Amino acid sequence: MLLRFRVANHRSIRAEHELSLVSTEFNEGTARSTGVRAEGREIGVLPVSGIFGANASGKSNVLAALCAMQAAVRGSLADWAQGAGVPREPFALDPPARDDTSLFEVDLLLGQRPVRYTYGFELSDERVEAEWLHAYPHGRKQVWFDREADREHGEEFTFPGDGLKGGKERLAEFTRPNSLFLTVAASLNQPQLSVIHRWFLENLEIVTPGADIARRGEHTRRLLTEARGREGRRKQIEALLRVADLGVVGLQVDPSLPAEQQVRLLHYSGSGEPVPLDFMRQESLGTFAWFGFLGPLLDVLDRGSVLLVDELDASLHPMLAAEVIRLFQDPAANPRGAQLIFTTHDATLLGTSMVDRPIDRDQVWITAKRQTGETELYPLIDARPRREENLERGYLRGRYGGVPRVTSGELAREIMQVLAEAG
Repeated sequence: MLLRFRVANHRSIRAEHELSLVSTEFNEGTARSTGVRAEGREIGVLPVSGIFGANASGKSNVLAALCAMQAAVRGSLADWAQGAGVPREPFALDPPARDDTSLFEVDLLLGQRPVRYTYGFELSDERVEAEWLHAYPHGRKQVWFDREADREHGEEFTFPGDGLKGGKERLAEFTRPNSLFLTVAASLNQPQLSVIHRWFLENLEIVTPGADIARRGEHTRRLLTEARGREGRRKQIEALLRVADLGVVGLQVDPSLPAEQQVRLLHYSGSGEPVPLDFMRQESLGTFAWFGFLGPLLDVLDRGSVLLVDELDASLHPMLAAEVIRLFQDPAANPRGAQLIFTTHDATLLGTSMVDRPIDRDQVWITAKRQTGETELYPLIDARPRREENLERGYLRGRYGGVPRVTSGELAREIMQVLAEAG
């Protein structure tokens, strides 16, 4: 499970910001018990976190930063060529940011008997400037390794204590300046570090709008045509297609056909007989979006991993989006503790129009763009909203920030002004 993510100097995120999925006193019952204690209390983990904000406020860049960290852990050994430096995207609107490091750090709970880990690193254009891993077995901190490229005295790598076993000094020798020690150690099958590395390989799935929809549709099609668990998957996907009220009553699957013809959805018809439609040519964009959403959704629920959804409202109707949130919140429907982190403009998810607000106060985060162009990320609970407060109304009225600074009729007045000046 993901507890926290910390980032600085990536795209529009200049200063250090943290997204937390640890429950607070504002939680209304959605937090999951972990049995792990920190700072004198048990850690409760949130299954859902939503990031709200205006256009271009940096919501997507929070998810992009987490994906950039994943890409670094996956590819620093094989994809970052020797002597070629480090690919990164520092804040572009302040030239000195190019000389500052980019920071990425996660707090994780891993294992059947969960152990908390804190792993992070700092990157410059040339090399890994710092990297660290702390473990908390039995609630007590162990520094498994600490790396600092410009350490004033001693070696670049230190291994305090005996928490990390094996030939760690030898692994350090294999680690290039522009590769991560975690990646190198996992590639050489260091068992303790492979556990953390595996989380980055298997536990982050991102859904984005636009061109990504074709890839997601292929993902769902593979679930329907793979031999393993095919019938069970078909029943799940059929049920989720029907409940979305798209007019779909079933589906046809024939793995022997060309890929684009293997799946057809059956629709209501005036004759009473279900009619199959050509999936690529006749289905609506809304149906295609929901179908493509189901593959990543079901995989994440099966693995108990993390689903990142950029612009949830671009893929799903508000009622459907609310149901997806409730699915992750429900312990019976989500027994493996999968997590959903999404961005959205849809303020109705904060209000009463959904019958019951699907998201708790401490699951809501806001992004705002400063005049400098920097993204500011902060939790809704900074405003200390009351339990009975209409969060939708407060958000749209600007009480919490994160809404466009546009007054009523301003766009029309600006257009008329330009036309008058031109005429």
